[in-house]
Amino acid sequence: MYNDLYTYNIRKDAWTRVDIPNPPPRRCAHQAVVLPQGGGQLWAFGGEFASPDGERFFHYKDLWVLHLAAKTWEQVRASGGPSGRSGHRMVAWKRQLVLFGGFHESTRDYIYYNDVYSFNLDTFTWSRLSPSGAGPTPRSGCQMSVTPQGSIVVYGGYSKQRVKKDVDRGTQHSDMFLLQPEDGREGKWVWTRINPAGAKPTPRSGFAVAVTPNHQTLLFGGVCDREEEESLEGDFLNDLHFYDAAKNRWFAAQLKGPKSEKRKRRRGKTTEPESADKQECGGAGAQGPLEVVREVVTEDGTVVTIRQTLAAPGSAGRPPSDEEDSPDNASGPVVGPSPRSNAMLAVKHGRLYLYGGMFEAGDRQVTLGDLYCLDLHKMQEWTALVEMDPGAQEWLEDTDSEEDSSEGESAEGGDEDEDSGESGAEAGGALSGDTCL
Repeated sequence: MYNDLYTYNIRKDAWTRVDIPNPPPRRCAHQAVVLPQGGGQLWAFGGEFASPDGERFFHYKDLWVLHLAAKTWEQVRASGGPSGRSGHRMVAWKRQLVLFGGFHESTRDYIYYNDVYSFNLDTFTWSRLSPSGAGPTPRSGCQMSVTPQGSIVVYGGYSKQRVKKDVDRGTQHSDMFLLQPEDGREGKWVWTRINPAGAKPTPRSGFAVAVTPNHQTLLFGGVCDREEEESLEGDFLNDLHFYDAAKNRWFAAQLKGPKSEKRKRRRGKTTEPESADKQECGGAGAQGPLEVVREVVTEDGTVVTIRQTLAAPGSAGRPPSDEEDSPDNASGPVVGPSPRSNAMLAVKHGRLYLYGGMFEAGDRQVTLGDLYCLDLHKMQEWTALVEMDPGAQEWLEDTDSEEDSSEGESAEGGDEDEDSGESGAEAGGALSGDTCL
């Protein structure tokens, strides 16, 4: 577990570690929201901690703010907030932080939440909301975003329930809801279930979410778990979808391919796409889907195979772009992020930045550190800013170190447990907004 802070400078194309005293304790699966006030603030709530030896595990219920201009961390102590949890979601709505869902797990039991809390940024007070109407069932790892109309969208997610002793069954949710303030009633909210049209994403959780310059919600990747009584395997995804709240419609994004390739095709010339083994993530021609297989050899000699299926661009959907696709610019090799869950997304200057994430290969969980960029106005191709370096993969073995355990134990706001059974589907992303942090 980490509690370090990095910034990515877009103009210099460089990561920088920022050392700020008294940061929050180490954690993962928390949520963070960026606000412009006070020279820029990043608010973070909750998450979970696990020691390297797995002996100590707990969920946090603390609230922190990073003052970006002053470069200082501050813990905001306010009573009446959510219980300790991870995998929840949080957004900025007017002068409030609105938090939904998540889960809490121990060796004895687990619980998923569908409660809603609001933190007032003027009075620094928590309130538990009680929306009317039938809302989402308890879940974690869902989408939560604010629409241009002032509503909050909740989509998808993951939950599990015990079906018999020592047997749990997971559910990938694919329903969608609007959380709206009731007209003229201060502090009153209502849930409404909606059924969008268009090319809906397949059921999944652990996907990444950002908001585009034209206020559409963008969804990338995730994982769909396939469960048997004794096993759990995940199908990891790398597709891109847009939700247009004004039209209540999903669109499956289709990249147009490199501009130089399109010009050659317009002149009647064709060039063979670069072979798959020369590409980081492979590509797809116009004739049909292409499976790209890449083998990563770790330092201990273990071979991890990454399989990626790239569908040919076509009629499955369209990106929300002012420029319509034409037949001659809908083909060409496409390089992009490999399938993954729990990546981080941020939009800045009309460009989408995607960092990291994880996928599972057999019993191995691989954590990624690559960085990609996509121009949302042109929708042509991904640019690899930092490619995945197989030699830099860190395989952390169990240790007897007490360093992290003692650090986590001293943190305020933790709900202490003894163990965790969290899967990759339940872990939540930890960055929203348009700041690359």
